[in-house]
Amino acid sequence: MHGSAAGRKVIRKKRGQRDSNASRAAILQAALNEFSSAGYEGARVDRIAEKAGVSKPLLYDYFGDKDDLYAAALREAYVQIREAELELSLEELAPREAIHELVVFTFRHFRRHPWFIAMLNTENLRGGGTVTRLHDRHEIQSKLLLALDDVLARGKRENIFHRDISPVRLYLIIASLCYFPVSNRFTLAAIFDLDWGDEEFGQHAETVAEIVNTWLTSERAG
Repeated sequence: MHGSAAGRKVIRKKRGQRDSNASRAAILQAALNEFSSAGYEGARVDRIAEKAGVSKPLLYDYFGDKDDLYAAALREAYVQIREAELELSLEELAPREAIHELVVFTFRHFRRHPWFIAMLNTENLRGGGTVTRLHDRHEIQSKLLLALDDVLARGKRENIFHRDISPVRLYLIIASLCYFPVSNRFTLAAIFDLDWGDEEFGQHAETVAEIVNTWLTSERAG
């Protein structure tokens, strides 16, 4: 009987952990949607709790006040894109293919997750104070930078890439080229009468990948 009771206790504990993790994930996703659509000032914690299907006391118990919740949501935005990048397994791809896959993924992530762009815009409008206070912000980004460093090193070693560039600078180029057409899609559509759907955005992603790879593989003039 004692062993059976202990076993039931372990099962209840594991179930409680799963429920807690599910609730936290739901709150974070609801917070991402709320902060990205309403901005920091317009976001309401009660709406986040309602969309996550939890009570406000539970939300506060998990994450603290609105500032803490916003910080957790911002961190989650970075964690999600970095974890998804790891699934590309860039270390297993040839250098040019690795760059191509990263560019296409980045463009696709920006387009399919508009809250990511909105969260970054919000944080930049607020002066970047919250992201600066994330204690593990460098650790979160380090996995991508290590992967890019490996791709660049292999490209140079195999005499494929001829440019000397750091992983950070390379990612700035990739993110910039992918960010602009997505973040400005509404104004660009109005100004230039662009009627872009998945096909057009997909073609643009391929073009950006070709541009980056062409630059990396070209010899510096002079």
